[in-house]
Amino acid sequence: MLKPTATSERAIPRRSGQAGKVSTAQVSDFFAVLALGSLVIGCSGVVAALAPGAEAGARQLRPVLLPLALVIASVATAGSLYYSEVAGYPPCEMCWYQRICMYALVPVLAVALARRDRGGAWYGLPLAVAGLGLSVYHYQLQLFPDQGSTCDVAAPCTYQWVDSFGFVSIPFMAGSGFIGVAGLLLLSLRSGR
Repeated sequence: MLKPTATSERAIPRRSGQAGKVSTAQVSDFFAVLALGSLVIGCSGVVAALAPGAEAGARQLRPVLLPLALVIASVATAGSLYYSEVAGYPPCEMCWYQRICMYALVPVLAVALARRDRGGAWYGLPLAVAGLGLSVYHYQLQLFPDQGSTCDVAAPCTYQWVDSFGFVSIPFMAGSGFIGVAGLLLLSLRSGR
């Protein structure tokens, strides 16, 4: 099994005037907290969207739903780039498929927001749901690695580069981002009825 390399443990210098460095583990814990927040937002959005009489509350939240979904997708995209480009973790095949969904969400949601397209949720929701399915599959591959996978030996899908709080890995964070986006978009759709 792969072990983190010296480049994966590189520290990121803080802004000038601050002593010390931020480790990859600290950044991972920060991203894990954001992912858990996204998970709470997404689950709350799904519950609210399915609740009877939710239209009035959803209409009040409408102005922030699409921008918040865009922020979640953008932070998740930045996080994945941090892991591959700064921490040096090679993305596996499943990571690439999840990236396709998450990276595509950023311009789709940004254009919908810029055009004030209230139907923008319809464009992003299929990407979020597909990405969530990929993330769930990838996460369970990490939990049960004996299943095998189609991934490359150099970047196996079963290897867990991040283990924050004992259960938050990169596919868990991606899945949380997809749930956050999907929940907000579902609530946005509910507000338009």
